[in-house]
Amino acid sequence: MISTKGRYALKVMVELSEHDAEEYIPLKGIAEKLNISQKYLESISTILSKGHMIEGVSGKKGGYRLNRKPEEYRVGDILRLTEGTLAPVSCLREDQEPCEKSDSCCTLPIWKGLADLIDKYFDEMTLADVLQSKQEAEKKAAKKKQ
Repeated sequence: MISTKGRYALKVMVELSEHDAEEYIPLKGIAEKLNISQKYLESISTILSKGHMIEGVSGKKGGYRLNRKPEEYRVGDILRLTEGTLAPVSCLREDQEPCEKSDSCCTLPIWKGLADLIDKYFDEMTLADVLQSKQEAEKKAAKKKQ
């Protein structure tokens, strides 16, 4: 299950991808737009910054911006950075001791297959893809209101 940390990190990245690459966006504005605690977003932005996903500057004209173009970010990388793992079961986590029953576990191949599907799904999707989906949904919603 993807936690709020992973979901919000992805939302922050999408928000940053909507702006000029040279422009620093204040976290306060993102927090207000997304209706998420600024303090929580600060902890997430620290993770994203240490993971070289975003760059931050302090001060009056400070804020955050992407380090690369949106099409150069894989959703899987963003989620793994914030979540630690996308493994569907604990026995597949890299930081987990190997299970003593793994050699005879009849369900392990099922979980490995699911893990491969999850990784493939998220790694084939870029931040640019998510941004495009967001923009299409916004256009659809705007037409519906008319």
